[in-house]
Amino acid sequence: MLSAPILYPNMVAMIDRDITGPIAWRGAELGADPGRIRIEADALAEIDALAAELEANPLPLAALRPGDFDLPRLSALMARVSHELEEGHGFVILDRLPIERLALDTARAIYWLLGSMIARPVAQKWDGTMIYDVHDTGRPPGNGVRPDQTNAEQNFHTDNSYNNRSPAYVGLLCVRTARSGGVSHIVSFAAAHNALRRRHGNLLPRLYQPFHFDRQREHAPGDVKTSWHAMFEDHDGRLRARLSRFQVVNGYRLAGAELDADGAAAMAALEEVMNAPGMGVDFHFKPGEMQFLDNRRIGHRRTGFEDWPEAERKRLLVRLWLRNEGRPFYNG
Repeated sequence: MLSAPILYPNMVAMIDRDITGPIAWRGAELGADPGRIRIEADALAEIDALAAELEANPLPLAALRPGDFDLPRLSALMARVSHELEEGHGFVILDRLPIERLALDTARAIYWLLGSMIARPVAQKWDGTMIYDVHDTGRPPGNGVRPDQTNAEQNFHTDNSYNNRSPAYVGLLCVRTARSGGVSHIVSFAAAHNALRRRHGNLLPRLYQPFHFDRQREHAPGDVKTSWHAMFEDHDGRLRARLSRFQVVNGYRLAGAELDADGAAAMAALEEVMNAPGMGVDFHFKPGEMQFLDNRRIGHRRTGFEDWPEAERKRLLVRLWLRNEGRPFYNG
């Protein structure tokens, strides 16, 4: 380990203290089944009534607004979810949408409305795609092929780390699970930051400096292929992160640049800390469960998986990106 602090000519503000509060959790401290909020019978009855109303009055998803429906119980439920995301541990498992008795399009619409109670859905692709199926397409990950379209194991990351304005929150609705694998893991960046500050304090400043990120071809033709962002940011005293080791490695290759030794060491130290025993939490998704997390303060990944051979059984998650800042365009 290096002992001398690394100095940079354009040092930005960084958090040089232990981050405290519920967001700075370690998985070993959270107890059994953390983050789970159950949809109780009265809210489930409201979901059934909402499903009937949606099926009798079809509309495109983008036209659906929570304020157009009478949903007092679901509104109270999602206010609780929002509070947990902002003031609590930064993640929730909402248990669960009765997907076995809902048409898939109806389930998507209800999930869209629930997510919209947290924040505004925004585009997930440059072409304006607003709701996104996470499934294996059979292609290997690479420039233009997002890791979420493969069955490959992922490193901890934040969604859309390479964009100008990444989503504030990410939602995932589990429709179908894989034959094996595909376990979801999450970690608190605040807890990881605290551990880095204690164990690798000399490397921590490098994460507040920019890296090249591969933009995954999600941009106008002829636009630059990489973006230039720091991984950590002091946002009015609150840590924000944007992380993707995969996109950084590709970003430097596309930029024709070499990742500096300090940058590589800082990323390796962060990986080591996030994957340390007792640091994170893992979940085995079940159909109908919804995961919502703060995409700027919680990192997530999943293990590789083996899928079912039958198309109708293959693993399927439906994703929402939620953000009130900026405009709903992909670039914000």
